[in-house]
Formats: sequence, C-alpha cells, structure tokens
Amino acid sequence: MNKTVNQKAWFLVLPVLILVAFSAVIPLMTVVNYSVQDSFGNNQFFWAGLEWFEKMLHDDRMWNALQRQLMFSGIILAIEVPLGVYVALNMPKSGFWASFCLVVMSLPLLIPWNVVGTIWQVFGRVDIGLLGYTLDKLGIDYNYTQDPFDAWVTIIAMDVWHWTSLVALLAYAGLKSIPDAYYQAAKIDQASRWAVFRYIELPKMMGVLMIAVLLRFMDSFMIYTEPFVVTGGGPGSTTTMLSIDLVKMALGQFDLGPAAAFSIMYFLVILAISWVFYTVMTNLDKKGM
Repeated sequence: MNKTVNQKAWFLVLPVLILVAFSAVIPLMTVVNYSVQDSFGNNQFFWAGLEWFEKMLHDDRMWNALQRQLMFSGIILAIEVPLGVYVALNMPKSGFWASFCLVVMSLPLLIPWNVVGTIWQVFGRVDIGLLGYTLDKLGIDYNYTQDPFDAWVTIIAMDVWHWTSLVALLAYAGLKSIPDAYYQAAKIDQASRWAVFRYIELPKMMGVLMIAVLLRFMDSFMIYTEPFVVTGGGPGSTTTMLSIDLVKMALGQFDLGPAAAFSIMYFLVILAISWVFYTVMTNLDKKGM
C-alpha cells in the first residue's frame, strides 16, 4: 500500500534553514576563504593554500592558549557538576520553598556575560570591591590584576557563581522525573542514603548530567567576555584563553589568514569533543539510563 507523504512541512522548516545559512554557514565559508588566502591590503588576496594551518600547528602561542583553555574547562566541570548535583539533592522537592529556590537559582543565568565580568571586576578590587577589601583586611595578599593565581581563582569563582545554577536546575529536573516507587522500594529494603544516590538517583540523572556537561564544556571552551572584562587576558597571558587570543590575532594584529585558520581549528576541536559527548549520550539513551 502506497502512502502519500506530505512535503508541505518543509515550508515550515525553510525559514529556519535560511536563518541558519545567513547566521552560520555563510560566515563560516567566509572564514574558510580567508584561511587559504593572504592579503597585503587594498582588498587584494593571494592564494596561500594550507600555509596558515601549518603555521598555526607549529605556533607555541596557540598550543599554550589551548592548554590554558583545556585546564579552565576541566576545572570548571570538576567543580560545577558535583556542586550542581549537591545543590539539586538538597533543594526542596515541592511547596513554596521549592519555587523560591528555583527562582533564586535562575537569577545568575539571567545576567548578561559582560555585566557578570563587570560585577566581578569591581567585586575583586581592593579599594572598592567587597571581596578584595575583605581579603585585604584579613591580611591576604590578593590582586587579580598582578598575580596569575589570583586571576585564575577569580575567573573560576566567577564562572562557578554564574553557571552552577544551570547544572543544578538540570539535575533537579532529573530528580523530579524519578517515580516515588523507586524511593519506596529503597525504603523497604532499608537502603542507605548513599545507596539511593548510587543506584537510583545518579543513573536516572545521567542523561541530564551529560547534557549539562556538554553545555558547560561548550560554554567554558568558548568563554571570552567574562575573563576579558575582568583580566583582559592578563596578567601577561596567564588568562588568555583561545577566544581572547583569536580576537587579538584577528583584530589587534589584523592577521586575517592565521586568525581564520586558527578559528577553523578551534571550531573543529569543539565539534569533535561535542560529538564524543553526543555519542556517549546516545549510548546512554539506548541503555535506558
């Protein structure tokens, strides 16, 4: 029996495809075009092939920025995921206080990135900032503009404050989806709190936690505004992440060819790691977790 397939639904998708083409595909093709050409000004371009890719692969500056970026993302995930799960486990499950906690947890997510950077830039100042002033009065030598360790602690604390709520809200949604029958069975079996978390809550949260890890990795790996506003990539280049280094190369030095090759390699790294996360999430769904 032949079935008639209605193709009219494609007309609903067409505006989205056009929007994606103008906002993503066309700019990407422009970057690819720049990555294989050289320019000496006056809008004159010359074919360079893979020269810029080879140059960036042997550039210590890029590898150092990549190392800092991976370290930052690793620290962020190691802090925010367990902390978000802990917060979700201790949030009220119903009633007024549950709604109150959800609203409070959502507030940091509503603040724009540049405002977050400005808040922490002022917050950490020794003369007028609450954090910097308090640490100075306690006798702690703190200066995020001159000390690399203080700069790293500041941007990590800033990101944890801004984005832990996202992990907590996703984990809370995963916990709310667990049927009460699981908890009743665990209570009958006199399971410990750790056993309930290990064999009931954690497996049921695994799907949303993978989404949280994926989102936080992509955001942290592409972070630009917050550390740029707070430290400007300093002191020196200690907080110069890949995105900051890329902007300095493209706009500060106006090296369009190397910057374009850099951005494509940057994009491929994010795409590859995101594909790994997606594969893991798909396998978990197949296992029914």
